[in-house]
Amino acid sequence: MRKGCIMLFSAAVFLAVGLLFCGPALAGEADSCISCHEKVSPGQVADWRTSKHAGEDVTCVDCHGDKHQKATDGDLAQLPSEHVCAECHEEQFNQFSKGKHNFGWTSLNALPITHVEPDELMEGGRGCGGCHNMGIKSEAQKKEQHDKGYRYQNNSCDECHTRHSFSKKEAQSPRACQQCHMGYDHPQWEMWSSSKHGERWFAKQEGRLDKNAPAPTCQYCHMPNGSHNNHTAWGFLGVRLPLPKDKQWAADQVTILKALGVLDPFTGKPTARLDAVKAVDLARLTQKAWEDEREKMIKTCANCHAEQYARRQLEMGDSMLQKADRLLADAIETVAALYKDGILKKPDTYAYAYPDFLYFLRTGGGNLEQASYIEQVLFQMYMKHRMRTYQAQFHVNPDYAYWYGWAMMTKDLVEIKDLAKTMRATHGAVK
Repeated sequence: MRKGCIMLFSAAVFLAVGLLFCGPALAGEADSCISCHEKVSPGQVADWRTSKHAGEDVTCVDCHGDKHQKATDGDLAQLPSEHVCAECHEEQFNQFSKGKHNFGWTSLNALPITHVEPDELMEGGRGCGGCHNMGIKSEAQKKEQHDKGYRYQNNSCDECHTRHSFSKKEAQSPRACQQCHMGYDHPQWEMWSSSKHGERWFAKQEGRLDKNAPAPTCQYCHMPNGSHNNHTAWGFLGVRLPLPKDKQWAADQVTILKALGVLDPFTGKPTARLDAVKAVDLARLTQKAWEDEREKMIKTCANCHAEQYARRQLEMGDSMLQKADRLLADAIETVAALYKDGILKKPDTYAYAYPDFLYFLRTGGGNLEQASYIEQVLFQMYMKHRMRTYQAQFHVNPDYAYWYGWAMMTKDLVEIKDLAKTMRATHGAVK
C-alpha cells in the first residue's frame, strides 16, 4: 500500500512538473508535437504558448489532426481551413462568409491578368495571393491550386489573427489592415494614418489623449462591434447599379463599366463579367444594397459626429467621385477613339477594341504584349489616381484627395490628350 502511494505521488509530481514547463494542454500527443517543433519551428510553439488556445486546451491535433507523427510525413499534417475555426467560432465564420474579405481569392482568380502574369507574383505569401488568399475555398479550388503546385495559404482567419497566437488584440490593430490596404491602388492605410482619425489614434497610443477619447480605427468604422461582415457603399471599383440620376454622371459610369468589361462597349449590354461581379459581391447592384451600406456608415459616424454633418461629408465624397468620373470617362473615350480609328492596335487578349482595365498595365509578363504608353497612363489614371481622389475624400484626407488624386487625374488627362493628338498626326503622316 505504501509502495502504491509512493508511486501515485511520484506520478502526480511528474505530471505537475510536466504541466509547469509545458503548459496545461501538453498531455498525450500534444507534448510530442511541442518537443519536436521547439527545435524545428520554435516561433510557432512560442506563439501558441501565448495564445488563448493554449489556455483552453486547444492543442496541435485539434487543428492539424494526428496523422503527422514523424519528420518524413509532414505532408500528412492537416492545414486547417476556416471550417475548422468555425467549430468554435461559428458566429464569426458566418459573418465572414457574407463579407467582402471572403471574395478575395475568387476575385483574384476571376481577373484575366492573373492567369498570364508570372506565378511568383500571384501565388503564396509573396505575391497577390499574400492578401487575396482570403476567401473560403471549395474543394475543387483547392485541388486545382494543388495540382498547379501553387503555394497558397489554406485559411483566411490567420491573415488578421496571425497564427499561432491568433490574437484578437492584434486583429483589432489598424496595422493588421495595413499589410494589405496600402500601396498603389488601395492606400487606405496612408490615407487613414495621416488623417485626423489616424492622428488621434496614434496620440491615444502615446498617452497624449485620454483613454476614453474617440479615435476611430479601420475596424471601428468598417467592422463595428467585431463584425466580420464588411462592405462599403461604393465598393472597390467605385461603380454601382442602378446608375446615378444625373445624366452626365450616368453616362460616365457607363463608360467606366465598359472599360471594366462589364458592359459591351458597342451594344451597351451586360457581358459575362457582370455575372463575375455579382458572384464576388464586388459592387452594390441595387439601390437598397447601396443605401443599406450608406446608412450603416452614417450610424457609425453618428457615434462621434452630428448625423447631419456625417451625411453632408459623405455626400461631398459622392460629388468628388462624380467629378473624377467625368475626367476618367473623357480619357477612356479618347483612347477608345484611337482603337476605333485603327491608330492603336487592339491587343489579342482584349475581347473588344476598347480599353480593358482588368488587364492592368500589361507589362509583358506571360503571354501578354507590352502595353503602349498611352494605355499605361490611362490605367494609372483609373487604378491609382481615381482611387486616391474618391477614397481619400471618404477617409477625410485632403492632401491625398487633392495632390495625389485630383491633381494627378487632371495631369493624366492632359497627357492622354496630347499623346492622342501626336499619335493621330504621326499616323496620318506615315499613312
